[in-house]
Amino acid sequence: MKYLQTGNFFGQTNKIINIDGVTLTDTEYTHPKVDWHYHENAYFTFILSGNVIEGNKKEIYNCSAGSLLFHNWQDPHYNIKPEGFTRGFHIEINNDWIKTFMENFNCPAGSINIKDPQTRLIVYKIYKEIRFADDNFKLSINQLLINLLQSLEKNNYQKENKTPHWVSKLKHLLNDCVNEKLSLQYLSEQLGIHPVHLSRDFPKYFSCNLGEYIRKVKVEKSLSLFSNPNLSLTEIAHSCGFADQSHFLRCFKEVNGIKPSSYRKLILEP
Repeated sequence: MKYLQTGNFFGQTNKIINIDGVTLTDTEYTHPKVDWHYHENAYFTFILSGNVIEGNKKEIYNCSAGSLLFHNWQDPHYNIKPEGFTRGFHIEINNDWIKTFMENFNCPAGSINIKDPQTRLIVYKIYKEIRFADDNFKLSINQLLINLLQSLEKNNYQKENKTPHWVSKLKHLLNDCVNEKLSLQYLSEQLGIHPVHLSRDFPKYFSCNLGEYIRKVKVEKSLSLFSNPNLSLTEIAHSCGFADQSHFLRCFKEVNGIKPSSYRKLILEP
């Protein structure tokens, strides 16, 4: 089985950045199929554009733009790339970095398909930092990586320790109804819990209030559509449930600190 050392991925690598034991790689996938292999370090794969199928011993993931996977270093997997352009962003983290910044980090075993929009937004922010690469970008990336691993650990803990059923149901409901107007009463009825219960316990499991989470879901959904050049920003805004482009602009800048048009250039340009 093929063993890939730090910074090595199958395809054409456009850029590699090394920071304090972290390796960030921007790679175009050029192989129609990659047989079973594993990597030297634990790492995240983030699909910037296109599609790829990834399989491991337990699951098969059909990944499109915006998909985020985590792999522990010893987890073998394979890839199949459909026709068309596919580009991925990888974040490799070695054990020395984890010992320095996340000494008590409980690294999840195997592979994880991360669907939490707040976690995926952190990766978009990391990608933005490496594209800007100003004097403070190393500091920002280390901070964002700590946030990323904490989010991964929290979501994995909730999964393993059986959080209330309504939490998982609500995540799916909010993600599936991104372009619908939802009320607290409607959500409470769908979940079978009292509105007071939902309002009180929501921040405990989502680390923000309900309105903030919904806006993050919409913004994260819009980011996943940026790689489609056939969609205008107005079309993207409407498909993600924003009333108009000005509302989209305000929410996007609030979450990402940058205009949608500027961020789209970062996604589309190599």
